[in-house]
Amino acid sequence: MLNLNIQNETSRLRAVILGTAYHNGPSPSLEQCYDPKSKMHVKAGTYPSEQDMIIEMQSLANVFDKYNVSVFRPKIIENYNQIFSRDIGFVIEDKFIIANILPDRDQEIEAIDYILDQIPNENKITLPEECHVEGGDVMPWNNYIFIGTYSGEDYPDYITARTNISAVKAIQDLFPHKTVKSFELRKSNDNAKENALHLDCCFQPIGKNKAIIHKNGFLNEKDFNWLVEFFGKENVFEITKEEMYQMNSNVFSISEDIIISEKNFIRLNTWLSNQGFTVEKVSYSEIAKQEGLLRCSTLPLVRD
Repeated sequence: MLNLNIQNETSRLRAVILGTAYHNGPSPSLEQCYDPKSKMHVKAGTYPSEQDMIIEMQSLANVFDKYNVSVFRPKIIENYNQIFSRDIGFVIEDKFIIANILPDRDQEIEAIDYILDQIPNENKITLPEECHVEGGDVMPWNNYIFIGTYSGEDYPDYITARTNISAVKAIQDLFPHKTVKSFELRKSNDNAKENALHLDCCFQPIGKNKAIIHKNGFLNEKDFNWLVEFFGKENVFEITKEEMYQMNSNVFSISEDIIISEKNFIRLNTWLSNQGFTVEKVSYSEIAKQEGLLRCSTLPLVRD
């Protein structure tokens, strides 16, 4: 049996699901793309190759091995993108919540059924059909649960809008003892520099009391201001529009003082080191072309 435990984003990691790039299939057509960044690389002929992405994901697996983290991988589905395991579910406390993701992707949850079989049935939750949610929008932070959402009436028009208000309410009902705080994200189907696909594309808590954040990812300035005040201005690393586009906020914490980051994030990595973090640098720039990075390809199951 798996004893799930996730209270926050940064406690010492013990078990994680890491996606896979094997048998990822050919480059998608423009119609098959779910986000503006993938569209851009398909148009430019620079969409990442399966082999390059396999190598990048192995470099991440090697870091987990170094720190004795148990790593689960999805069963491989032929010609199917299974890189971003964060989207298919998430853990809060001892509950595994199965995400209601884009219908084209529902096979992904079947590929981890051998993991779900190790979780007691009462700890597996499927939200009602009207609740749309993906794990990239959900961040447990001790007494809080931060959730990225989009509540505009044009929600159905945005393939980039992945978590709705119904899901926010359902998660509040599941965890009444926690404060659920939702943030409206800026959405664009066509401009990757104006699109926060998930909350972790423009914000992430790190360490005990610090955060990486991009102001323009939030539709309402008051949401951004709330987070800066919550963490304290001196504890916040603010990233630029270009750095958000390169996915600088999408690093991944192994513990409160160890962070896995992309090796090209020079400004961020320098700041992290100066703050006393151990920074494990990996190459992940090919995977980033699909508008996802380190947090997106991991689904933590157990932290201390």
